Amino acid sequence: MRVKCVICDKIESIEDNSFQAKRLRNRPIYTYMCKACTKRITENTEKRIATGNFQLYRTKKNENDWE
Repeated sequence: MRVKCVICDKIESIEDNSFQAKRLRNRPIYTYMCKACTKRITENTEKRIATGNFQLYRTKKNENDWE
């Protein structure tokens, strides 16, 4: 399967039977990023976390009394 990176527009091939290919075919909201872009974003995020000014906004979990 040929896929295109959403950031750098690099075209790569992945196996047709892989989990990632199946996810991309069945759920169009998932996007593909090449390994170079993924690594770059990971490194930049880790640098921002190390500065202490990084806030990750997560949804608050509501505790249910029935569970």
